[in-house]
Amino acid sequence: MKQRPDVGFFLLTKRPERVAEHLPKDWDNGWDNVFFSVTAENQDRADERLPILMDLPFKHKGVMTAPFIGSISLQKWLKTGQIEQVVAGGENYDGSRVLKYEWVKSLYEECKANNVMFCFIETGTKFEKDGKVYTMPSKRLQSEMAHKSGLQYAGKPIKWQLHKPQSELFDDNWYEKHWRKNCETCGSRLICNGCSNCGECEK
Repeated sequence: MKQRPDVGFFLLTKRPERVAEHLPKDWDNGWDNVFFSVTAENQDRADERLPILMDLPFKHKGVMTAPFIGSISLQKWLKTGQIEQVVAGGENYDGSRVLKYEWVKSLYEECKANNVMFCFIETGTKFEKDGKVYTMPSKRLQSEMAHKSGLQYAGKPIKWQLHKPQSELFDDNWYEKHWRKNCETCGSRLICNGCSNCGECEK
């Protein structure tokens, strides 16, 4: 990560209590190109992990509510201004638990009120709305339905301070984003960094 200051790195954990002791000696208050998130599947996990996240020395912080298996309020942490991104998604394992629309909508409203990015990436296999449970085994369909829900909010832009590596190995055109037709209805579009443009998704 230190050798690639031109690239943003996203780290995710459900054990934030282990992080502080493993940071590099020159970490200080965080590197500009590292984004750190914790998972919070329900309110109990949010109450357990968010206080730890608040005290960790990272310049960019977020929350991944996936698998989203219970209602969650992040209001008291969102209002601190430390959280830049919240990502939500349902469960996809065998025997998946239901994700309820009202849980997602409530968290979306909290993020919007605090101008924090909210990205609903997928409904999960079982999604409940207006009292009806929908079963969607296809992750592509889950993503499309999350996009169709309208529960996406760009929020305040993340202020990355990236810069070119001090090496002749990398040039100004090292990475170029590509977007294909499927990207137009993808729930992850807000947080996606584009693709390799291989075309496999449209075959």
